Amino acid sequence: MALDTRRVAVVGAGMVGLSTAWFLQEHGADVTVFDRDDVAAGASWGNAGWLTPGLATPLPEPAVLSYGIRAVLSPSSPVYVPPSASPRLLRFLAGFALNSTEAKWRRAMESLVPINGRALPSFDALIEGGVKAETNEAGSFLAAYRTAGERTALLEEIEHIRAAGQKLEYEALSGDEARAVEPALSDEIGAAVVLRGQRFINPGRFVHALADSVLDRGGKIRTGEAVTDIRDESGGAAVRTAGGDLEPFDTVVIASGVWLGDLARRFGVRALVQAGRGYSFSVPMERVPDNPVYLPSQRVACTPLGDRLRVAGMMEFRRPDAPLDARRIRAIVEAARPLLRGADLDARQDEWVGSRPCTRDGLPLIGATRSPRVFAAGGHGMWGITLGPATGRLLAGQIVTGDRPPELAPFSPLR
Repeated sequence: MALDTRRVAVVGAGMVGLSTAWFLQEHGADVTVFDRDDVAAGASWGNAGWLTPGLATPLPEPAVLSYGIRAVLSPSSPVYVPPSASPRLLRFLAGFALNSTEAKWRRAMESLVPINGRALPSFDALIEGGVKAETNEAGSFLAAYRTAGERTALLEEIEHIRAAGQKLEYEALSGDEARAVEPALSDEIGAAVVLRGQRFINPGRFVHALADSVLDRGGKIRTGEAVTDIRDESGGAAVRTAGGDLEPFDTVVIASGVWLGDLARRFGVRALVQAGRGYSFSVPMERVPDNPVYLPSQRVACTPLGDRLRVAGMMEFRRPDAPLDARRIRAIVEAARPLLRGADLDARQDEWVGSRPCTRDGLPLIGATRSPRVFAAGGHGMWGITLGPATGRLLAGQIVTGDRPPELAPFSPLR
């Protein structure tokens, strides 16, 4: 039954929340979006902007365990855990480690394949529906390595991805072949993999265009209003903002990123959502690459955004409100410097840190809670941009019809 006159509150104005709001509007819902800060103020702004369903894999993987304790305690490690980790973080990391096995990764990967297939068509639906933004085809999405030996891990992972049912076209290149495709790679690059069929966006610009479309279609976006409480009441739900009264709605969607658990816990959502903080900055180039470049061994992602290159990296498990740590920026700079040609890494702008919402099993939390009026949408880890529109499209359908799409079955927030 259509929600022609129903009022829906969406908590969170990032890619996931705004996509859910937009697709709910497609079904006739009257939506109000709340955000503690602003549109795209969290992980949706400064990320690499990759639309790479071919690489949307579970974050807990066997390779993570190979870092070892000494590595993750190093400030220069691409995966960093502070020595003073809280008991909550230690519980998260213990569960994360238990899920970093080949068997569990394979099962999680198989769970992601169906929603990955919805990713790019859902972006197309937004644009065709009036969102004034664009996606860029990545003619050559390059993953570059110093040696062919280093590349072996990615080639093996690709075969595992394909074995799970994910379509992914690729070609192995030599260093010279990679530089012929992308001259910004230095002479230290000795091997590469080029991936086909992927895209990229300017994430901040796209999310703001999505917000504009929600507003143009009659929605409301209330920024600077942190939702502090959600109530399941007779005949509906209600939200309370800081310093405000309870405001009635028919349905509430919690898409508040790393703060999802704070609001969803009372509705049976027990999964820990941990901030996996990423860092980025932009630099001028002698020649900005036409397409994204990935340095997997260094875990550094590079994306062309206008006349500058965005350089992003790190998985820092710390509290989301911790200040930017300049050591992480320096670690990304020193990891990328030998491998990029013509990048002025000392002329950085837009230094940023944002918190990706990560779960212990690497799968998002999408769907109904114990309350029939309260839904969750989050925990996508590094893939909130890639999977945000597909999440919103599928969840909106579930909210309206009451039927859970099969693509969302593995992602129950109550698991």
